[in-house]
Amino acid sequence: MRREPPRTLADYLPLFFPAGMLTIFFVVPFGTMIAVSFFQRQQGGFYTPAFVYDNYARFLSAFFGGVLGFSLMLAITVALCCVVLALPFTYLLTRMSRRVQVVWLVALLSVLSLSEVIIGFAWSTLFSRTAGITNILVALGLMGEAKALTPSFAAVLTGMVYQAFPYTVLVLFPALVRLDPTLTEAARTLGASPLRAFFTVVVPALRNTITATLIMVFIFALGSYLLPQLLGRPQHWTLSVLITDQAIYQSNMPFAAAMAVFLVLVTLGLVALTVLAGRRGEAA
Repeated sequence: MRREPPRTLADYLPLFFPAGMLTIFFVVPFGTMIAVSFFQRQQGGFYTPAFVYDNYARFLSAFFGGVLGFSLMLAITVALCCVVLALPFTYLLTRMSRRVQVVWLVALLSVLSLSEVIIGFAWSTLFSRTAGITNILVALGLMGEAKALTPSFAAVLTGMVYQAFPYTVLVLFPALVRLDPTLTEAARTLGASPLRAFFTVVVPALRNTITATLIMVFIFALGSYLLPQLLGRPQHWTLSVLITDQAIYQSNMPFAAAMAVFLVLVTLGLVALTVLAGRRGEAA
């Protein structure tokens, strides 16, 4: 079917409402944030309208570079862990009966209903010394005494992977359901083991989907705010935590706005890469 181009103003009416919502809730706040990022900070937590580059010049400091580097490293690690765990899990899930699939999908959706606060405090309890999982290891004789596993980088990584894992499965599930099962059967017929058939047939067939999923989880983890604070130390704080610290506790709104602009631009760039990967997948 050939799509007819809009001819009159009435043909554009369905676009007015979403365009208005996008302008009100994104363009205007983002434009205001850009303007504030060039303001001059004054003593006492105030700031005055100006056009200075001091807030962006602070990006060159070693402290900001360390926070940015850790945030990117943490987001990349979370994305890789989620895809590595979710890909075989989702593949096996698609090979199960419909009833089992529904049970698992409902369980994953129930995890999505939990807020980040509940997830953070739940894992902090599991990693605590008094009521944590180390007490089970002590009871089994695998440890001499219970100890706290938080705050630590491993605790932050575990909590963030747990939070992002259901999203990863739900994104991979439709692509794996549509995958032709005869492809793996043909590989098995030719003598490939189940593991080799998975890596030589399934993974290459889902290359674009995996790439888009990695980018999506990376964006999700890059904006994490509460889990690094609840489960980690100050050196485990991400850029989102630093933005809140500068805006609320340090009363440095211009610098916080500059960091927020940087974070939004990085996110938009990654979203563009996701869309590009999706279009290439459709073309292929």
